[in-house]
Amino acid sequence: MSRLPLEGVKVLDVSTMIAAPFGAVLLGDFGADVIKVEMPEKGDTLRHVGPFLDHEPLRWPGLSRNKKSLTLDLRKEEGMNIFKKLVSKVDIVIENFRPGTLEKWGGGYEELKKINPNLVMIRVSGYGQTGPFREKAGFGTPATAFSGFTYLQGFPDRPPVSPPFSLTDYITGIYVAFAAVTAIYYRDAHPNGEGQMVDIALYESVFRMLEFLVAEYDQLGKIRERSPGLAGHSSPAGTFMTKDGHWVVLVTSTDSTFERLAKAMNREDLLTNEKFCTNERRLQNNDEMNQMVADWIQSMRREELLHLLDEYGVPVSPILNIKDIFEHPHYQARENIIEVKHPRLGKIKVPGIVPKFEKTPGTIRHIAPDLGEHNYEILHDMLGLSETEIQDLQNKKII
Repeated sequence: MSRLPLEGVKVLDVSTMIAAPFGAVLLGDFGADVIKVEMPEKGDTLRHVGPFLDHEPLRWPGLSRNKKSLTLDLRKEEGMNIFKKLVSKVDIVIENFRPGTLEKWGGGYEELKKINPNLVMIRVSGYGQTGPFREKAGFGTPATAFSGFTYLQGFPDRPPVSPPFSLTDYITGIYVAFAAVTAIYYRDAHPNGEGQMVDIALYESVFRMLEFLVAEYDQLGKIRERSPGLAGHSSPAGTFMTKDGHWVVLVTSTDSTFERLAKAMNREDLLTNEKFCTNERRLQNNDEMNQMVADWIQSMRREELLHLLDEYGVPVSPILNIKDIFEHPHYQARENIIEVKHPRLGKIKVPGIVPKFEKTPGTIRHIAPDLGEHNYEILHDMLGLSETEIQDLQNKKII
């Protein structure tokens, strides 16, 4: 088996819930050795978040695979001392406590880099390590609102709508993995490279994607209002219902794409119509344009429509629910959903590895760990503690 791209990289994940742990699991998928530090007896709070089956948290296997679990109470001096011993042996620490918390326990970045000058420390928080909101409690949903994204979601005559899942957390997790490998590359590839701290705010990960908002307000003074779909970018675009009652999404982001749609509709006259000949003109007449497309799609069955638009190269997709996804041949061909063994449920399906590397594809080497499953391996084999010392830590509830 070929080596994984991050083999040999050691990660200490002292984060909880979704954003930072998701970044750590992405690193683990591609070979990093990830030690997840959890509170004794309680564990990561994600272990207690639904959905559940027979008291088993069903999100845990997908979000904590390829990690080893070490229980350790960082609030206690002995726990922090063990943490620091681990820091001396790893490349990356990932944490998402409220800013100032690790410093209060004696484990802030300035302290840790004395132990390991080559350490890369990824710090995730709601609003960042600096600024007037730095100590404000930060979760994904409030951070999404703070980013400006929630203001755009929904219908103009109704309240703003939050995303129906932890979108901002997962986006931030991608930034965590990106930051980690970038910092490691700088440390190892440059003559004077060294470790460093990376500061990631939840809200910034989404705000970075909203450059169109910045440009519009800066240059046009426009405050974009809520829209249930793409608005102000391209026309036609939106969700449409087929003759047999299925929803599809169609978008024409370029004039050449619209040209292909017009030909598929047998409406090439639209290409010379002054109201619809360019995207700028179509946006000015968007309601009329979208209604034409809606009426045309309403006259066709879904499979007939998809076949025709695919033939003409028009970007269109059925709107799939999770049952559709499980049964879809493309998802199956791409191995987007894979089955792994579970110690109590027998087996469970989880998302596959993304992205797909040609020569060094990621793997699920072991499932998400039980709480403290690797205590002995880490404390004895890695740090050299005796069985008596480990038992004493357990008696004191430090592990």
